[in-house]
Amino acid sequence: QVQPVESGGGLVQAGGSLRLSCAASGRTFSYFTMAWFRQAPGKEREFVAVMWWPSGTTDYADSVKGRFTMSRDNAKSTVYLQMNSLKPEDTAVYYCAARLLGGSNNFYSTSEYSYWGQGTQVTVSS
Repeated sequence: QVQPVESGGGLVQAGGSLRLSCAASGRTFSYFTMAWFRQAPGKEREFVAVMWWPSGTTDYADSVKGRFTMSRDNAKSTVYLQMNSLKPEDTAVYYCAARLLGGSNNFYSTSEYSYWGQGTQVTVSS
């Protein structure tokens, strides 16, 4: 198994930037597809970004496309989420998730991921 641990959240003004990190300890990091989800108060947890491995191809929720960028450093067993042009509606707890390579072709549902971090709060003020 792998244990993701997020960091980098905080309070930022609208239009600002933050970079989230997710360090994954445990089994060989390259065996896992990594993704980011978020959950705003009173809402369900939703997909934000995913990076397929080993291709490195990414996909993003429409709401963050062009503003967020996901990257991965296998040597550090870490993925990142660079968030630019932040909006108040981006306010949420952001979670890092992992699943073993292979399996279902659905990479956008929380149920497809076996390993979750504890989350990091991102608050964007207007």
